[in-house]
Amino acid sequence: MLRPRIIVCLDVKDGRVVKGTRFRGLRDVGDPVELARRYEEEGADEIVFLDISASHEGRGTLLDTVQRTAEVLFIPLTVGGGVRNVGDMDALLRAGADKVSVNSGAVRYPGVLRDGAERFGSQCVVISIDAARDGDTWYHYTHGGRRRTELEAVAWAEACVAKGAGEVLLTSIDRDGVREGYDLALTRAVAEAVTVPVIASGGAGSPAHLRDGLTLGHAAAVLLAGILHDGLTTVAALKADLLEWGVPVRAVPGA
Repeated sequence: MLRPRIIVCLDVKDGRVVKGTRFRGLRDVGDPVELARRYEEEGADEIVFLDISASHEGRGTLLDTVQRTAEVLFIPLTVGGGVRNVGDMDALLRAGADKVSVNSGAVRYPGVLRDGAERFGSQCVVISIDAARDGDTWYHYTHGGRRRTELEAVAWAEACVAKGAGEVLLTSIDRDGVREGYDLALTRAVAEAVTVPVIASGGAGSPAHLRDGLTLGHAAAVLLAGILHDGLTTVAALKADLLEWGVPVRAVPGA
């Protein structure tokens, strides 16, 4: 049985990890290499590295920073930001990424997911969906949450999986940084619509939020950042609580 994963996100801008609320008000929280190493030691199952300004600035991901981060890790590393074609994917995988996340590029360049899956395998291709609610519908946003599309988030997830995405990284813009819990209705809707793992993101503020994302939201993994960056808890402490509730996460050796 695949165990639920606890994934730590490093949103990177200009080579530094940043964190904000609803994708705004970004503040510096540290060096990506140092933070990646620390979170692995604490028990993180994976690290997600997102260059959040690459698409907005019309450039590729910071490969040097990716390489330095990958060099200190023994757990899987997913990298995204500015990915437009299989050449960009190839560069990131060669820099040390295990998986490549695509967001804006999947909208602008419709063949990128299929091309990536055919060349590297679906297990390497992650579709990143940043969604916000408008009435009764969630819409997908691109360019670091700056541009709304007319793509309904659940249908977009289904379309991307059909094209070859092997995982969905689903972030609720409404919940991002607010620490009131994941958008369980959004997460559950996508998880029930696709046949690949869904990562719940946006809103983690307590161990109970992680539990609910994995159980009520039907997510295969939960992603978090702010409460770790601010020193409010650790991955080991979160996993200890989840294990007490019977959620079969991987235990942290020595914790």
